[in-house]
Amino acid sequence: LAPTRELGQQISGQLKDFSSDMPRVRVECVYGGAAITNQISALRKSPQIVVATPGRLLDLMRRKAIRLDEVNYVILDEADEMLNMGFREELDAILQETPDSKVTWLFSATMPGAIRKIVQRDMTDPVEVTISPKSRVNANIEHQYVIAQSRDRVDVLRRFMDNQPDLFGVAFCRTKLGTQQVAMKLSAMGYRAEAIHGDLSQQQRNQVMQRFKSGHIQLLVATE
Repeated sequence: LAPTRELGQQISGQLKDFSSDMPRVRVECVYGGAAITNQISALRKSPQIVVATPGRLLDLMRRKAIRLDEVNYVILDEADEMLNMGFREELDAILQETPDSKVTWLFSATMPGAIRKIVQRDMTDPVEVTISPKSRVNANIEHQYVIAQSRDRVDVLRRFMDNQPDLFGVAFCRTKLGTQQVAMKLSAMGYRAEAIHGDLSQQQRNQVMQRFKSGHIQLLVATE
């Protein structure tokens, strides 16, 4: 289980790469925003691993397209984020349909009370592995910041992009409208910038991400 379709697709892709020499292992990814009929057809082929967002998985369960009463493993990835996104009831309903004999893995950046309740209720003699906060990743990154008025932010971004023609990055905005405005202004000035946010369709988001990965977009303007 993963909180977003993008993360689900990423996990599914990695699992397919990892199992490329294991022809009997089939991986299927199901999520909202895509045709559920195609996903039901794929599930009829009985994949060994299903990567899912909570809402779509629960929908498929209610349609009798998938049963979880014999699963061996349940993995909750970014569990705290799933709760932050309001998937508490879906998670409870899904876990209730899984056998007590399953092995559960839970990954979470934070361990709030709601996560602790899931651990206590749905895991047997769990072992907690904590990454030391002293461990630093990418310690060679240099952080810089510029203070600017909101009305000047596009000009500031332009200056960075003009001074660093090879700049390739992500600019985060607080709102979906903000990403659209910044990307449109930069694009109108000839910069390779595009926005990505929750109001785009899944197909549009996939297309934007593909253009960014291939280098056709220099600056991806995104909501979190």
